[in-house]
Amino acid sequence: MSGWLQQQPPAASTHARVGEIMAKAIIDASNMALGRMASVVAKRALKGESIEIVNSEKCFISGGRKDILGKFQTRQGMQAKGNPNLGGPKYPRMPHMIVKRAIRGMLPYKRERGRTAFKNIIVHIGIPKELEGQKFEVIEDARIKANASKMGIDEISRMLGARW
Repeated sequence: MSGWLQQQPPAASTHARVGEIMAKAIIDASNMALGRMASVVAKRALKGESIEIVNSEKCFISGGRKDILGKFQTRQGMQAKGNPNLGGPKYPRMPHMIVKRAIRGMLPYKRERGRTAFKNIIVHIGIPKELEGQKFEVIEDARIKANASKMGIDEISRMLGARW
């Protein structure tokens, strides 16, 4: 038989199998850019890591204050096209849910692999008692510069009406 009919062995995948958890990481989100941190967390979660993020309210979004607030307030006022009584898409107000939604946007969350990765991500406001005293990981690539124009997730949440 010719070579094109012979099956090749499957290539080694860098992705974790569904349901397989490799390691657990605890990341401190203080003074980090939300998008950069979220992309690193999403990539690691797809590889099978279980990740907990603490101090999610101390994360920042870079950009001008008016632009950031305008974007979030526009989202809050959206309505469904067909039936305006349904309330349209629901966008989070709480800081830990804003961070989790940003991570979800970087995952293929409608597929099995993305759903599994998303379930392995836990985001906390502050530091919970069970994680106190443990060593936290810092993503150096996501650190935000001191002189950059930015706005904190906690400030955005309070402007949207969140209380915690």
